[in-house]
Amino acid sequence: MIRPVRFGYNAETAVNNAFQQKNSDHAVHEKAVEEFDRFVQTLRENGIDVTVVNDTAEPHTPDSIFPNNWVSFHSDGSLLLYPMFAENRRAERKEHVLQSITQKFTVDQTIDLSYFEEKNEFLEGTGSMVLDRDNRIAYACISPRTSAEVLKEFCKKMNYQAVLFHAVDANGRAIYHTNVLMCVGEQFVVICLEAISNEDEKTLIKKTIINSGKELIGISLKQMEHFAGNMLQVQNRSGEKILMMSTQAYESLSADQIKILGAYNRIVHSSLNTIEKNGGGSARCMMAEVYLPPKN
Repeated sequence: MIRPVRFGYNAETAVNNAFQQKNSDHAVHEKAVEEFDRFVQTLRENGIDVTVVNDTAEPHTPDSIFPNNWVSFHSDGSLLLYPMFAENRRAERKEHVLQSITQKFTVDQTIDLSYFEEKNEFLEGTGSMVLDRDNRIAYACISPRTSAEVLKEFCKKMNYQAVLFHAVDANGRAIYHTNVLMCVGEQFVVICLEAISNEDEKTLIKKTIINSGKELIGISLKQMEHFAGNMLQVQNRSGEKILMMSTQAYESLSADQIKILGAYNRIVHSSLNTIEKNGGGSARCMMAEVYLPPKN
């Protein structure tokens, strides 16, 4: 997780992130840092190992709090770097962040896909893709930030099967990242099927989820707007599975949905209102989950 030093509304990403809202609050950064620190504390109180790296003031990277878009870590020792849509987000690939990871975990190879930026083709990590790591499936909704060409290259390098589809919000705008409408857990998949208008694509996704052996748990467009799709299942030091989400996301869920999800894992949430409003991302976006083999 990256602790922000100059968090704020990013006009370069707002062109295709309908979740962002610009406001006149001059204390946005301070509030975001408070939310970040409280979220990290909540994770640690639940026995989850968190590697926190402080961002640098220069180059200015207002969205550094969302590291899962530019880097991902895999159990075979692979570290992947991704092509980013916004130019000021490309500067998030900072060497000191990678060094903090290699000090703690074993990296056997780095696969750098950022060269696709020269072709104006993008794939923003586990924002653009939602990975079923057990079944090696990469779910991805096509958007200006998610290119089928780059996804194909990822799948070739990492031996994944791509499941591509199109998704829009209640106003018909393309959803910028797959992880705002979908979360894959060990035994379940949370997804907003209402966002997928193409019936063939919807059928394919439902069939793929069912065939993967996971329960499909649907959420509505309204719940998606409250970041109910932006969850991440993590594992603590005791091996317990925990589903992390924001308080806004949790409060949007029905009692039945909470009961179903709670049967698979404990649910933990933290308030991220400032980060969600200004950054257009939530709990899942803030965590770049590490599957690398630990050192020692």
